[in-house]
Amino acid sequence: MYRATSLLVSGVVLAGLSAGFLLADEASSEKTGKPSKAAIERTRKTVRMLDDVYKTAVVLITDKYVHDENDFPAGSAAIALFGEVEKKGWHGVRLIDVSGQPYDPENVAKDDFEKDAVRQLRDGKDYVEKVVEKDGKPALRAMTPIPVVMQKCVMCHPHYADAKKGAAVGAISYTLTIE
Repeated sequence: MYRATSLLVSGVVLAGLSAGFLLADEASSEKTGKPSKAAIERTRKTVRMLDDVYKTAVVLITDKYVHDENDFPAGSAAIALFGEVEKKGWHGVRLIDVSGQPYDPENVAKDDFEKDAVRQLRDGKDYVEKVVEKDGKPALRAMTPIPVVMQKCVMCHPHYADAKKGAAVGAISYTLTIE
């Protein structure tokens, strides 16, 4: 009984110390106005989760519902979804062309971060990020590549047929407030 109690107390002490370090990190970031490493890491993890969800949805929509050129494209569904997400104030998210031949003229890099990130994705990076200030708050800008993952992509984007396997033809650009 004593040993179990001792282990439990030790665990609580260690958890308290860990929380103390985390709180100290958070408190010091409030003084400097810069986000803490822990806050940035939480936001980075959220971007990775959203990226996985969005890309999985596009692949599933394409696989199950896009059968010919007359069907509603999954990319258009993603753009509509992204608009609703942003309109509701969750975060900024955009579909961006990396191939140089956008399906829609709106899907091009618009600011310095996006233009630089597109160059890095073309050079083979699989993730680009930058901490910025947006509306007086710290935000994480991130961009991830979209490669051609199925033959159906080429149905609406014939110029993707020449893309190297795994090469980015598009990207998703994210802007999330760091909390």
